[in-house]
Amino acid sequence: MGKIILEFDSQEEANDARTALDGIKWKMAMWDLDQKLRSTTKYGVSLSNPSQSATSEEVNIADKIRESIQDILISYNLTLVD
Repeated sequence: MGKIILEFDSQEEANDARTALDGIKWKMAMWDLDQKLRSTTKYGVSLSNPSQSATSEEVNIADKIRESIQDILISYNLTLVD
């Protein structure tokens, strides 16, 4: 595997450095959100109370949100699956 070196030289670039370092955390957070929505669309688990069944409206909304997330990721040339 090759090396990738990121250099941030000044205090002004501190936010850029944090953003670069937190990339995997953002990916995992999006994965967790997608899986929560998937539980609603596939298994009918309520988003507000996981011990209850989702309403048909919840399932429809969860499905639309998952589609929107996928569209946004595609527009940035990103994927949740390696």
